[in-house]
Amino acid sequence: MLQVSRLTHGGWRIAAVALALIGAVALSGCGKKEESSAVVGQVIAHVGPDDITQQELDNEFRLANVPADKRSDDVIKAILSRIVERKYLVQQAIAAKLDREPTVHLDLLRSREQILAGAYVQRDLGTKVTGIAKNEIDNYIQGHPDQFGKRQVYNIEQVSFPPVKDMEALSAATKDFKTIDQVEAKLNELGMKYSRGPGALDSATMPAQMLGALQARKPDDVFFIRSRNNASFFKVTSVEDKPLTGDDAQNLGKRELANEIAKRTGEDASKAALAATKFEGDYARIMATATPAAPAAGGEASPAETPTVEKPGEEQKKD
Repeated sequence: MLQVSRLTHGGWRIAAVALALIGAVALSGCGKKEESSAVVGQVIAHVGPDDITQQELDNEFRLANVPADKRSDDVIKAILSRIVERKYLVQQAIAAKLDREPTVHLDLLRSREQILAGAYVQRDLGTKVTGIAKNEIDNYIQGHPDQFGKRQVYNIEQVSFPPVKDMEALSAATKDFKTIDQVEAKLNELGMKYSRGPGALDSATMPAQMLGALQARKPDDVFFIRSRNNASFFKVTSVEDKPLTGDDAQNLGKRELANEIAKRTGEDASKAALAATKFEGDYARIMATATPAAPAAGGEASPAETPTVEKPGEEQKKD
């Protein structure tokens, strides 16, 4: 099986931003009027001893991606109610001295670090991406023909379903199948819910491992692709040559270069951070010799969903 990974950097989520806002409040002191709300600007509401400013409301709209022309009375009420509720609950938490609990305190510090780190990464990346020159984009386009001049669209017939507990057994049971009709019959036999229909895969945006598998396919090959939230059997029905040129090629080239810059920036930051750190005790040995493992499910640092594609019955290759 081929494993396709898409590495994402700077996954700083809105939830983390909300946590950090709470953190700024809680760390300002117990039972005192929060300093974080003392932003210079028009005060539009008072929640007990705390103020809400117009700047806070505008920032909430920014985080929720609500443009100015969509800020109806109903939307304003919903967003402002959210701020009010958050401030009220922070006041109750501080009154209950929850900010003094060790785990809560550590979570607040972590949230602050996440937001500051994310802000730095975004600023650094923004500067680098803005500096991408046209000749760099042209060189990238020339060096990646499968995405541009030799771009192809693979039309497929697919059967999709939520992942089942024993995916390996299902893959093994279908390893000799040559048609999607056979797959559908097997899923019906197992009483599984699924959907069937056409689809398309674009070589311009397809992970390299997946593209290699499709380029090496045989006429009877049925492929099995899985991710955390979905699984599909599919078969290629036709292939269309669709070269990508002009502005579309320039835009995709710049996006791909930006992704490469993001990846290099993340790797460089990680190396610099480790080089600047001195580990104590047995942690020095661990950090010098151990191979980093994939983060546990639900961990903040987990990468984007990692789909894998295989021929049914193949054993997954390990990275």
